[in-house]
Amino acid sequence: MKVKSGEFARRAPQLARDCRLFFLCGPDEGGASAAADKLIAALPDPGERIEFSGSEVKSDPVKVADEAVSSSLFGGSRHLYLRVSGEEAKDALALLVEQGEEAAPVIVVARSASDKSRSAKLLEKRADAVVAMFYPPDLRSLAGEVRQMADAAGLRLPTALAERIASGVRLDARLAKSEVDKLSLYLDASPQSPKSVDESDYDAVCASSEDDGFNPLVAAVLSGKTDRLAHELERYRHTGMNAVGVLLAFERRVAQLAQLASRLGPRQSIPAFIEDESRARRVFWKDKGELTDQLSRWRGPALERLVERMVELHQQILARSQDGDLLLAQELTQIARYAARGK
Repeated sequence: MKVKSGEFARRAPQLARDCRLFFLCGPDEGGASAAADKLIAALPDPGERIEFSGSEVKSDPVKVADEAVSSSLFGGSRHLYLRVSGEEAKDALALLVEQGEEAAPVIVVARSASDKSRSAKLLEKRADAVVAMFYPPDLRSLAGEVRQMADAAGLRLPTALAERIASGVRLDARLAKSEVDKLSLYLDASPQSPKSVDESDYDAVCASSEDDGFNPLVAAVLSGKTDRLAHELERYRHTGMNAVGVLLAFERRVAQLAQLASRLGPRQSIPAFIEDESRARRVFWKDKGELTDQLSRWRGPALERLVERMVELHQQILARSQDGDLLLAQELTQIARYAARGK
């Protein structure tokens, strides 16, 4: 069955009881991963966790299927967690659907895949399977999720601070959950002993600031600031940032641009549109300038091709991880040069 991403959190406990195959996909890998965590927490008896990478799943689908019906090393229950890209899980899923109810639950988080993929079509009409596609949240919806996370952790979080956290993690639900967890530990908070949080508390525990993080590189490339590119790539190499982590930051911003472009009217002023989005709290006010500039450069076929290139680059880096830094630098340079050609 297909489940809408907006309904997933509410339905997760029932789905975990009734289904055994879960295909979580879409451009928001953070949202899909957070949904996987909710499912696993809701399983009646999750037991031992068996993880497979995409390359393992693709190269040996039979092993994955065998693991689903094997006994746990310690005699208890188990569940399988497959983190794949595109159609890497298709052959394994074709084997898994033939297994009976005694097989272990299997959760697949598939980046660069959609609910129209061949993998999804194997499951979408089955009563014992779930397909859900996740899109990057806007600022207001993720800020709402952050407040829910905080409530569950015993934190009283102001709306403005929830928005700051959501924006600071580039609308990534996994990273937002990590920030909330750090705040809870720092303040020794719990549902039984709730604590109020202010900006100074978050300053003490928050992740690296924008100046130390990915955003300057993302901004330089997508805004065509070629004069800044060499400096930002050197900073990337010097600080030892992970190529996949940097690419995920780009993918989140590109997905945000695609969402904004889909809502932008054909004759609507981009600055006015972004201003409206900010007033509706779907865009963080600090991002207005960058988003206005980037949306003017990346629309229509150019934006569609940019999305495709992000997917292709992700696959290349995963396949040739030893060359990840070089592949990333080459592709980002080409993208920045294209963006610099004008609005």
